[in-house]
Amino acid sequence: MGKAAVVGALADIRAALAVLVAEVDGCGAEPFSVADPLAGLADGCLDVLAGVREVEARVAGLKARAAVAFADAAGVVAGPGVPVVAQEMAVAAEVGCVLALGPRAAGAFLATSQAVVKGLPLTLSALQAGVISWQHATVLADETAGLDAAGAAGLEAHFLDPGAPDAVRGCAVGELPAHRFRAKARVWRERHHAGSIEQRHAKGVVDRRVEFRPDRDGMAWLGAYLPADQAAAGWNRLTAVARGVQGPGEARTLTQLRADVFATSLLTVGLSTGQAAGRNAGPGEGCTSPDDLERPADVPPDAVRAQVLVTVPVFSLLGVTDEAAVLDGYGPIPASMARRLVAEGAGSFYRVLVDPRDGAPLEIGRKSYRVGKAMRYWLRLRDGKCPFPGCSNSSLDTEADHILAWANGGTTGVSNLGQPCPKHHRLRHTTGWKPTPASKTEPPGWTSPAGRHYHSEHQDWQPPVWPPGFVDHDRTAPELERAEPRPLQRMPFGVADLSRIGYSLAEACLDRILHPPSA
Repeated sequence: MGKAAVVGALADIRAALAVLVAEVDGCGAEPFSVADPLAGLADGCLDVLAGVREVEARVAGLKARAAVAFADAAGVVAGPGVPVVAQEMAVAAEVGCVLALGPRAAGAFLATSQAVVKGLPLTLSALQAGVISWQHATVLADETAGLDAAGAAGLEAHFLDPGAPDAVRGCAVGELPAHRFRAKARVWRERHHAGSIEQRHAKGVVDRRVEFRPDRDGMAWLGAYLPADQAAAGWNRLTAVARGVQGPGEARTLTQLRADVFATSLLTVGLSTGQAAGRNAGPGEGCTSPDDLERPADVPPDAVRAQVLVTVPVFSLLGVTDEAAVLDGYGPIPASMARRLVAEGAGSFYRVLVDPRDGAPLEIGRKSYRVGKAMRYWLRLRDGKCPFPGCSNSSLDTEADHILAWANGGTTGVSNLGQPCPKHHRLRHTTGWKPTPASKTEPPGWTSPAGRHYHSEHQDWQPPVWPPGFVDHDRTAPELERAEPRPLQRMPFGVADLSRIGYSLAEACLDRILHPPSA
């Protein structure tokens, strides 16, 4: 066996790949479908893609195990006289040469492989089963870095163990693109290990800066490293202003308009419409002033506002815990930032409280609550973003859409509404992509023109951290509904009862923060 077995197995893999290539090229022994060869080939290619995805994951698991086994064996062979750092460099160099990776990439691959193979058993099992990709495994390795063994095991179990007490809901982790999984994993980590987020955020604020980076073709990048609330509000304002300029006579794309609005805001503040070029001027031709670019002439300045949802665990808002809040379109933020956004009454921020029993949305601040918009806000809370698989467009850049058309008997209710972003809204109405039924708590999935169903990403609501001494922390929601009200222990403001928490209590909590007692 030994090397001969490896050579033989790899030869079999190459032969299997040759068969698949022939099938994709339409040169197989028999067509996928005799009745409709072209449709059969299309469906067969999707089968190939799905199978190759699974095989790639299994191969990635094999590569990780082989790299770790090589590193361990090489360390033993080298003996105790070789310095540890030198040995690690030698191993990374060897692996890098074999895989044609640079030194940094080889070191990163080895570090991730060590973390997955030796510290994340559920991740390794899922990878070897073809359930998740190497990119998903990298996310798990990154997000468990710095956690103790119990913390890493908890994060792994939440996403990969369906029998875990707080297993993730919605589509399986492997069905999410890795960048969406990273967002969910980061939120979970900060919720459950938020102790250091305040210190890390303070360091980040000190490091804030603006960067200029030349690029090719006479272009360059200009960006700013800012606190998340400022960056999110700025991005959403750029989007809102750019959308306000779009229309039949506007040839620029939304992406181009964002860039033009950004440049105009920096370079032409104070220019009047007469001093600046016309509305349709392109970049470099003298853009309009910010006021003219933001809105039509008959729209007052305050009509265009950035909007950001801030989801705050109620105990965190009260200052009893330091559990991280969630900024829509970004992710976890320090509790202190969330409390400041609420206390300062920032007009661009809608506060969202979550129920301490199950983490579900509790209410939206009364200032922004209007009956005509309540259903739209609920959709934003239910979905968190555009529900199309893999899309990251935030909930404040989406469009309400009937799943079953009104003309066909559809109702205007949360269960019959989705909120795709403009791109996927157009996709739904111009191609064969169709949303599947939704519910009050679950966004719609999607069915492709090929007839394949894809799940949407669900919000990962979880119970917030309960403060010490609260008597009902271990009781279920049905038990709380049946129970008599109990006094709250060790809580500020003298709030009497959280057993039946609702709008009135949430509003009372906010009133106490915004208008604290004088004594």
